[in-house]
Order: sequence, then structure tokens, then C-alpha cells
Amino acid sequence: MTAVTKKTVPRHIAFIMDGNGRWAKEKGLARTAGHKVGADRIKEIIRACDDSGVEVATFFAFSTENWNRPKAEIAVLMRQLNNFLDYQVKELIKSNMRLKFIGRKEPLSEEVQKKMRDAEDKTASNTGMTVVLALNYGSRQEIVDAAKKFAYQVLNGQAQIDQLNEDNFRDYFYTNGLPDPDLLVRTSGEMRVSNFLLWQLSYAELYFPKKYWPDFGRADLDEAIEVYCGRERRFGRIDAQKKTA
Repeated sequence: MTAVTKKTVPRHIAFIMDGNGRWAKEKGLARTAGHKVGADRIKEIIRACDDSGVEVATFFAFSTENWNRPKAEIAVLMRQLNNFLDYQVKELIKSNMRLKFIGRKEPLSEEVQKKMRDAEDKTASNTGMTVVLALNYGSRQEIVDAAKKFAYQVLNGQAQIDQLNEDNFRDYFYTNGLPDPDLLVRTSGEMRVSNFLLWQLSYAELYFPKKYWPDFGRADLDEAIEVYCGRERRFGRIDAQKKTA
């Protein structure tokens, strides 16, 4: 990776961890084997992001649509989540990292929900990188939930319709308090965002490596950051405006 300053490294990277099942199939393994290796890969990428100076790393762990998968596969994914909460949280605490979950809590089990709350509470005072797991998450759902929260405040006299704007609407999102992603990485070569952070990705750079998630390692993250650093982000401005802004 070429030398880059911490200022140019993306502050927030979001990951769509695609290709676990196809990785396993090509190796003659069960899809669940791919999910296990993919879960281990998250740990490596968390460390790599922290080493690179990334402040927030968000992982699309389980979507609202994933409930349509075979029950046996969902059970494996839930077991991996439990393992992450049982063991990886301790590592996050040692590393001074904060853990946050985004998405609807139901229909996750009460046991999982309690572990999620405990993990957030135990890491809340940490001051290092923030790790975000999007669990039972759907972006359209998030926008609808945000609109409902604001509507309830209006009905209860806590807000007025004319007060709502783009800046304060984000206060009603699951991601409230987090910066928008600067870079989205989706592995496996698929080029779509799949109902992930639709509002928050408005100005993000998109990167679509062909490697499946279980093969995406530290060197691949370095390459993604290098590509990001080589792009010019104008945010609607022209070049001359950007140089003087």
C-alpha cells in the first residue's frame, strides 16, 4: 500500500460480506463452512481497519431478507453470532473498541438481544475504533422506522413538521451518532448495495473486489483503501471549487 496520511484514510468503511456460500460450494463444502470462515475473516478485518486508522467499520452481518434462507443455515449464523458475542467482545474490550448493533431487535431471541445489550454496555466507554454489526437490518425498513419516530414526536407535540430537514432526520436512524461511510466494499464482484445503508451511502465511494469474503484479507483491505485514496471526492463541487473549499 502506498504511503497515505491518516487524514486520507476513510473514516468509515462499510462491508457487504458476500460470497461465503459460493466460496464453500467451489471447494466442495457445505455453505455453512463458508459462513464459519467468513466469521473468522471479520476478526482479521477489524484488526486491519484499526491498524489503518479507520474510525468506524460496519459489517452487514444479517439482513431482513436472510430470514428466507434454509432454517439450518439460519441456525448456524445465529450460533456464530452467539460465539462472537461470547468471545470476540472480550477482545474488543482489550483493544479499547466499541461495539454497536443496528437493525430491528425482533425476531431475534431474547437471549441474543440480552447479549447484544450487554456487549454494547460493556464497550460503551471505549474510545477506540467503533465496530458496527448490521443485524436483522434493512435500509428501507430503517428509513420507514425513522419516519415513524419523527411522526410520533409530532403527534405527541415534541416536534413540528417544519423542523425536519436532511441533517436532523439522521437523528432518527439506527446509525444516529455515526459518520456516514466514506467507502463501501462489497466482495464477490456483485455490483449492488442490496438494501444496505441507502441514505448513508449517498456520497460514499464504492469498491467491488471479485474475491469472495472468506478470501478477503488485510492486503485486499490495503488495496481498497489505496483505491479510495486515489479517487477525488467532489461532493457536487467542480475541481476549482474543491481546491479552494
